[in-house]
Amino acid sequence: MKRSFALRFHALLALMAVAVATGVVLSTSEASAAAGTATGYASQNGGTTGGAGGQTVRATTGTAIHTALCERASADTPIIIEVEGTINHGNTEKVSGDSCNTAAGVIELKQISNVSIIGVGSGAVFDQLGIHIREASNIIIQNVTVRNVKKSGSPTSNGGDAIGMESDVRNVWVDHVTLEASGGESEGFDGLFDMKDNTQYVTLSYSILRNSGRGGLVGSSESDRSNGFITYHHNLYENIDSRTPLLRGGTAHIYNNHYVNLYESGINSRAGASARVDNNYFEDSKDVLGTFYTDEAGYWQVNDNIFDNVTWSSPGEDNNPAGPDPQSTTTVSIPYSYTLDDAACVPGVVSETAGANKGLRESDGC
Repeated sequence: MKRSFALRFHALLALMAVAVATGVVLSTSEASAAAGTATGYASQNGGTTGGAGGQTVRATTGTAIHTALCERASADTPIIIEVEGTINHGNTEKVSGDSCNTAAGVIELKQISNVSIIGVGSGAVFDQLGIHIREASNIIIQNVTVRNVKKSGSPTSNGGDAIGMESDVRNVWVDHVTLEASGGESEGFDGLFDMKDNTQYVTLSYSILRNSGRGGLVGSSESDRSNGFITYHHNLYENIDSRTPLLRGGTAHIYNNHYVNLYESGINSRAGASARVDNNYFEDSKDVLGTFYTDEAGYWQVNDNIFDNVTWSSPGEDNNPAGPDPQSTTTVSIPYSYTLDDAACVPGVVSETAGANKGLRESDGC
């Protein structure tokens, strides 16, 4: 009996030593899911619960995040990774294991499922380091900031995307995050929130996307139409050139978002895409809805949006703006329940709730 206890005790000490060395702190208790419940399309297709029911691990480096993934019993063992501090290239290395497929210079969620990454404490900042989700399902990312991820210059990460999803991704809920850059493609940045190559059932909620040339896309080309069922709600898009989002095929539900200073175009529904656009507030912007830069039409259903100081270009061969008097060109049926705030309340509600480190606050109406 004493020998068995001693063996267990020394094994625990060894595990703690590894944890300290890699920036991982292991919880002794099971944990619940992230605060709140997945909404929108992420609530469909079986729902999105992330690491609910799994062990909670605290990580202060990117290497620690990868270590937590690799030390699970299997690639689908639920885990909640609480992140605090600044995650960057200097503390993010590749870690190997049977339950992971990681890489240096990026947070790699590849060929895995049932994972939550939650910012805690004084906050979690992924500095010049993107989050890449590939061949993965049931993922939650909540309460983190991702900033200045580059595809050119130095250092580079994740093709320049703050959060990127590709290749058979299902059920991702990204909530209360701040995604930002310091310029556009000429400064080395790409998209803030991109989905391609068969990515479906995703919700982006209560988040801030700002200071970038490109907000995000669904579909990497006119032929990449296997993506869809995406919900965007209660987000702030601010100081963005275009792609808020760009939709190539698929279905999107876009409601209660606040758009400020969109300089070239906003919601770009094209290549057969259908967007339901409900109770949004568009302000000081240009061409906030339509089909742009292509002759392959997309479609939209509009309900009770506010267009405050929005300008519209003239229709042309490759441009079909929805305004100046936007009318529905299709009907989009939504399979889940949701509550709409009045469009006039959206700027105030989003200001109080969207982004990281807002206490995961949600709208209670006006």
